[in-house]
Amino acid sequence: MADLVFDRGTSSFRRGLQEGTSIAIGYFPIAITFGLIAKSTGLTLTETVLMSLIVFAGASQYMALNLLTLGTGIYEIILTTFIVNIRHFLMSASLNEIAEDDHLLKKAGYAFGITDETFSVASMNNKEVTTGYMYGVNGISYASWVVSSGLGFIFGAALPQVLQESMSIALYAMFIGLLVPSLKGNAKVVMLSLTAACLNSAFTLSHVLSTGWSIVASTLLAAISIEAASVLKKRGGAQGE
Repeated sequence: MADLVFDRGTSSFRRGLQEGTSIAIGYFPIAITFGLIAKSTGLTLTETVLMSLIVFAGASQYMALNLLTLGTGIYEIILTTFIVNIRHFLMSASLNEIAEDDHLLKKAGYAFGITDETFSVASMNNKEVTTGYMYGVNGISYASWVVSSGLGFIFGAALPQVLQESMSIALYAMFIGLLVPSLKGNAKVVMLSLTAACLNSAFTLSHVLSTGWSIVASTLLAAISIEAASVLKKRGGAQGE
């Protein structure tokens, strides 16, 4: 019986590795760029690799680098990245509904490795989402991100100077790449993005808040206002019926 369980777990883990390979390949250029930008920001190799090891969140790591460049305080950086990553609570809860029942510590282990990409692969998986499968998908993705971050830091300097400077736009390209797919056919997300952008511009140009706190405040205010407007609209529609 124990052998059957072991074989099943090994098979699921192998399947996870196979399905996570495409994610690992996709992470490679983004993590390379992160390592290069981290070096230009002033981080050491140890700090760069540790950020990828501990945080493991591409958008948040890029944002943290940008905030560090702007001289933003530590508390603003922590709060901003927390808000950006708060969606992981929802992804973990959703995945928990379809994953096999297992020990809490094992689930907590692979919950750390859930990203937008690994969640998408796992949630669209036609077979059972086992613990071994999740560790396979997350493991290869995690290894690719961490190793590539270090490689970007070490070998990024060998790239032509023009290419190094042009790669700095990867920060904005990544944010746009994350945002645009969400905008398609979703008026609520469009309004949320526009409101947050307008509020952030107003706070920054008026010098009411520093750059870091401006991002935090505009994100929270936009989310609260758009959600409140959505609730009021639904109530109004229900009363009209």
